[in-house]
Formats: sequence, structure tokens, C-alpha cells
Amino acid sequence: MNLIDIRQVLTQILGFLLMVWILRRWAWGPLMGVLEARREKIAGEFRDADRRKAEAESLKSKYEQELRGVEAQARQRLQEAVAEGQKVAAEIKAQAQVEAQRRLERAQDEIAREREKAKEMLKEQVINLAMRSAEKILRQKLDDPAQRRLTSEFIDEVGALS
Repeated sequence: MNLIDIRQVLTQILGFLLMVWILRRWAWGPLMGVLEARREKIAGEFRDADRRKAEAESLKSKYEQELRGVEAQARQRLQEAVAEGQKVAAEIKAQAQVEAQRRLERAQDEIAREREKAKEMLKEQVINLAMRSAEKILRQKLDDPAQRRLTSEFIDEVGALS
């Protein structure tokens, strides 16, 4: 008994080779084409993603640079505003000092005028008192006790006025 049938083995080999040729011709070619197209599509998507990522990085760096510029401008404007505020405060302070000095000078002038008026009034009062005393002295015959009494009255009147 023959365990291996050569015709059957040849038929199976021939069937297998025919099946491989058919699969290669009509199945593997299109299947490999589909797989290659899929690989190309995926590679294209990766390239597109890389390109978009690069664009995003570029935009990010551009916006960060613009943001730094805006922040620098804001700091500069803030410093300018502070400097302007200090300048205005200094001007206001200087004006206030000038105004205070003018008021002080006016007050000193007014005090001097009032002092002069007071001196004039005191002088007038002293003259009036001296004239009244002299008048009294002339009207009366003066002896020593009367003269002392009149002088004492004069001193009392001057003390009462001041």
C-alpha cells in the first residue's frame, strides 16, 4: 500500500500554486495598493499635522512676542503716567508754596500796618493825655502836693489805657 498518492499531491501543489498566482494577481495587488494608499494617507496626515504644529508654534511665538511688546508698552505707559503724576504733583506743590509765601507776606504786611496804626493811636492817646494834663496844670495853680496828685492821676490814666 502506498501511503502517498503522487497525483493527489501534484494536484494539490498545482492547486496551491494556482491559488497563490490568482491571489497575487487579483487579491494581493489590489490589497497591497489599498495598504500602500492607506500608508500614504496616514503619512500625509502626519505631514499635515507636523505642518500645522509648526504653524501653531510659529503663531504661538509670534503672539508671545507681541504680548511681550504689549506688556513692555504698558509698563512704559505706566512709568510715563507715574512720571507725569509726579511732575504735576511737584508743580502743584510749588504753586502751593508760592501761594503760601504770598499769603504770609500779605499777612506780615497787614500786621506791620496794624502795628503802625496801633503806634499812631497810642501816640495820639499819649498826646491827648499830655495835653489834658498840661491843660489841668495850666488851669490850676500848682503846688507840690497838687502836682504829685496830677502826675499820679496821669499815670493811672495811662495805665488804664494800656
